[in-house]
Amino acid sequence: MGIITYEQDLVAWANEQARLLRAGRFELIDVEHLAEEIEDVGKSEQRELANRMAILLAHLLKWQKQPERRGTSWTITIRNQRRAIARALEETPSLKGKLTDARWWEAVWGDATDLAARESGLEEFNEVCPWIAAEVLDQNWLP
Repeated sequence: MGIITYEQDLVAWANEQARLLRAGRFELIDVEHLAEEIEDVGKSEQRELANRMAILLAHLLKWQKQPERRGTSWTITIRNQRRAIARALEETPSLKGKLTDARWWEAVWGDATDLAARESGLEEFNEVCPWIAAEVLDQNWLP
């Protein structure tokens, strides 16, 4: 069986690369594609954090702006997103830097307000997130 290329089958290629690494066959490693895939793992973790934070912020916005609609499902979503974010930050400490990155917050806030608008019909939101990360992630805090 010949070497499987990245373009042929990503999963088979990844398994083949792992086998070659373990066997010490470094001369056969597809270095460029392997480096790209490793970088993509980090990007995937960053995207997941941003997505979870946007969902959390959208639910906090709805909680704040629609008190008459507060319910168990919103409470559960807020709690679950906070737990998942805390777990991600614990498992990947380098992601904590995102919490102090103004450009990251701007993008996440934009996603959160879009989501809140789609789910609630609300249209008026602050230009920037009015809450600090510590509040947003505090299990006992609600706006």
